[in-house]
Amino acid sequence: MDRWNSRSLFSDDAPPEAVSTEGTPLAERMRPRSLPEFVGQTHLVGEGRILRRLLAGGGALPSLILWGAPGTGKTTLARLLADSSGQRFIALSAVFSGVKDLREAIQQAKTEKRYGKRTVLFIDEIHRFNKSQQDALLHAVENGTVTLIGATTENPSFEVTGALLSRCRVLVLNQLSEDEIKTILQNALRDEERGLASFKASISDQLLDRIAHSAGGDARVALTALDAAVESTAPDANGARAVTEQTVIEALGRAHYAYDKGGEEHYNLISALIKSLRNSDVDASLYWLARMIEGGADPIFIARRLCILASEDVGLADPQAMVQAAAAADIVHLIGLPEALFPLSQATIYLARAPKSNAVKNAYHRALIDAEETARVPVPLHLRNAVTPLMKQVGYGKDYRYVHSDPDAKEEMECLPEQLRGRKYFSEDEQIKGEEFGSDD
Repeated sequence: MDRWNSRSLFSDDAPPEAVSTEGTPLAERMRPRSLPEFVGQTHLVGEGRILRRLLAGGGALPSLILWGAPGTGKTTLARLLADSSGQRFIALSAVFSGVKDLREAIQQAKTEKRYGKRTVLFIDEIHRFNKSQQDALLHAVENGTVTLIGATTENPSFEVTGALLSRCRVLVLNQLSEDEIKTILQNALRDEERGLASFKASISDQLLDRIAHSAGGDARVALTALDAAVESTAPDANGARAVTEQTVIEALGRAHYAYDKGGEEHYNLISALIKSLRNSDVDASLYWLARMIEGGADPIFIARRLCILASEDVGLADPQAMVQAAAAADIVHLIGLPEALFPLSQATIYLARAPKSNAVKNAYHRALIDAEETARVPVPLHLRNAVTPLMKQVGYGKDYRYVHSDPDAKEEMECLPEQLRGRKYFSEDEQIKGEEFGSDD
């Protein structure tokens, strides 16, 4: 197979059984070769659904963006689609490929097209291509030189250019359920050709459930753990392997958290934390905090967001909230993780329990509207500072009244431009909202 993986794994001239699987990971060996072997994504491959129709040859294959978490079947579906449509399959990884690779692949597709052979160009992790790399695809996709199938774990609305997105249909792949993961594991244990049947492995339903749960919807993670657990179990006198709980724990290692510091899930998690804090839900706030910390989030980033919330959503309803958040940020910077989880947790609990008010934010935005509409209105002369004799001569500072020696100035001296006199931005009525601090209700 050449550098482009130009033959489909499922084509007649390269049957799967003819390819050596020695040293190939179990997840790759067990990659489905036909739709009946595929598990999950019933909303796409179920009876009457779009991919079921395409896989059955029910229409021309459009360019697609497959958006879903790792291990949900994006690459497998791309290969199955290419095979079912009789098209040549070229696979590139956006991690390792550039514009030069794209142009070479497109040139190969043009050559094949002259002989009546269509090409599926599969680009894994297409979100990693920059704008110029994505733009290099546009003409070939638009004129039908290639049928593009891009796979991404990131929201294509943010990571794929509008021009390319408009030429593709986006299909969302769901995380696999624990039952679906367990079915995949059981298939691997029974499969004599590509799976683990030759190891004569026995593993309880409870341990399979544990692997399925820990995989977080990722079939690849689950199969890798199962493979490690079976292979590390010593056979008995009859060659059978009884997988134990301890072996499974060792195979799973650290729990996998659905978190990517630079990806959409990062923003989803911090959004969940902030919204839980606004809702005064202490337990949910702590849960999302733990998800972020254990997933590898930068503790300084979390501390910064807590500081913002302390002013934006608590504000003057409890001025101590800002003190708590700022202190937590200082301590996090000083000590780092793992101990930093304690000041972060303390600040999180405090902010969740604090009374809420967005009066500060609202007051600023009301003022902002007038500031934008009157941006060129001069500062009233009496509020200007006369730092030179000329400035004083033309009226700078005239009629200014110093409130410390003239208390009536507070009520009688206007500090807004004439056009805005009487405007009220800060509302006492919306100052204190929510439950009082420490309420158990």
